[in-house]
Amino acid sequence: MEQNIIVWEGLTEEEKTKALERPSRQTAAAVSSAVRTVIRDVRENGDEAIRRLTKKYDETETQELRVSRDELKLALRQIDPELKKALETAINNIRRFHDLQRPQGFKAEIQPGIVCERIFRPVEKVGLYVPAGTSPLPSTLLMLAIPAQIAGCQRIVVMSPPSRTGRIDSTILAAAEILGLEEIYVGGGAQAIAAMAYGTETIPQVHKIFGPGNLFVTEAKLQVAFDPGGATIDGPAGPSEVLIIADGDANPAFLAADLLSQAEHDRDSQVLLISSDIQILEAVQNEIRRQLETLPRREIADAALKGSRWILVKDLDTAAEVSNRYGPEHLIIQARDPRKLIPQIQHAGSIFLGPWTPESLGDYASGTNHVLPTNGFVRSMSGVGVDSFVRSMSMQEATAIGLKNLGPVVQVLAACEQLEAHRRAVSVRLAFLEKELWR
Repeated sequence: MEQNIIVWEGLTEEEKTKALERPSRQTAAAVSSAVRTVIRDVRENGDEAIRRLTKKYDETETQELRVSRDELKLALRQIDPELKKALETAINNIRRFHDLQRPQGFKAEIQPGIVCERIFRPVEKVGLYVPAGTSPLPSTLLMLAIPAQIAGCQRIVVMSPPSRTGRIDSTILAAAEILGLEEIYVGGGAQAIAAMAYGTETIPQVHKIFGPGNLFVTEAKLQVAFDPGGATIDGPAGPSEVLIIADGDANPAFLAADLLSQAEHDRDSQVLLISSDIQILEAVQNEIRRQLETLPRREIADAALKGSRWILVKDLDTAAEVSNRYGPEHLIIQARDPRKLIPQIQHAGSIFLGPWTPESLGDYASGTNHVLPTNGFVRSMSGVGVDSFVRSMSMQEATAIGLKNLGPVVQVLAACEQLEAHRRAVSVRLAFLEKELWR
């Protein structure tokens, strides 16, 4: 675990940039080539490629790619009652929060006789990728399927990697059954993304693909998104990350637990603690050592902590500046008055305020969505919500009076751009109106 505390004041611009670098990952060239090969294989060989690649990468065999209704029902019957109740509570909260996000269209008369509108339609066919690498993630299914259902998507296709049994984890299947999802398919990695983007004999082609995943899944999503015959995506994703801003009143045990909750995700995850109190930074480092001892995923968390950052700043205003410069996926503010900093926060995927709001609440059951931009993409992108599953269309309607008033403006602009047909589309109508007027 990195022990050095970085004193922000006095760093050069170059040193500040280096202090906030994300951990380096596997070389893009090797991954890109491997993914391109997988995608081509799936496009050419369909179901057979999915089965073969599943055996190769997941070290298991599966014959039936689609999960049957009986298997979904059985998973729900066999689930632990306490887990079922927890899933139902999470579903209720996520649905309540996302219900509030339903997009509202509008209609306005922009000038006399010119009416413009904005209307919304759901993405008809969506693909949801639910990871299950080091552990199954039924919570990700909830975060993706619920907004898709609220948006009104006509077809929701789910793919998730198999366990060593050759079947999808039963908790994911139970969650799917609670949600009323019916199209669940076995398959993980780049091959699952390719299957949803292009379709196979069994797996339908979708219009947009959602969900996090490893480096190969992310690369596959990017490649199919750049192919006109592929599918659009929710956005690029990377390792999970959390940045905490803490003052001298923060509880070191809470801070350490929050940092470890992200570090245990993946070896490439990154955690950062920024404080105006050096004693807090030192106390949290000691707490992390203590809590790490009994953490089941200690090896993963310990590897992630090698890329951690401990930053001492002169005040919380500076901490907010550092956070904006980094642009974290998750931002936790544990300070005496956390809301006081919110006007200064410009770049964050999801924000957690105060000592009683661990990031785990948002990961599972508070109601907000945990599928968020990483790698600094929060500067230009938002996390998944209902709006991710809808498209907007603009609409306009002009009356004869409206065209008469606005037409000359369009004629001038079209002439300026030397687009004569554009100008004539207006002029022939104005000429017709002029003749009608003198009849």
